[in-house]
Amino acid sequence: MTISFNHTIVTALDRQESAWFFTHVFGLPDPVDAGPFLAVELDHRATLDYAQVPDGAEIVPQHYAFLVSEEDFDGIYGRITALELEHWADPHQSSTGFNRNDGGRGVYFLDPSGHFLEAITRPYGG
Repeated sequence: MTISFNHTIVTALDRQESAWFFTHVFGLPDPVDAGPFLAVELDHRATLDYAQVPDGAEIVPQHYAFLVSEEDFDGIYGRITALELEHWADPHQSSTGFNRNDGGRGVYFLDPSGHFLEAITRPYGG
């Protein structure tokens, strides 16, 4: 059996702002229009499809974790600090900075719509 992740819809208060934020922080190409979505392409052609919620709608925060290289982590963390984003070493937001779990590094932060983003350089338990 072969199963590959293809896409997910990320709800946003302002899809343009959220998609730009993600591509900027993660150092990715600009999002592209894909019908009612703004699509951000990741490895293996998987996409995050940013969808605008109606005015007055609430966002249910989701958690999105991304495995990145050590070099990419340096760039991501540099952009997080340059933007003066609040960020944490743990998902409970009790320690600032980044962690060194499982022999790698990891950081947690929020996107403009309140979704929890995580960048890690090693899979957990690996």
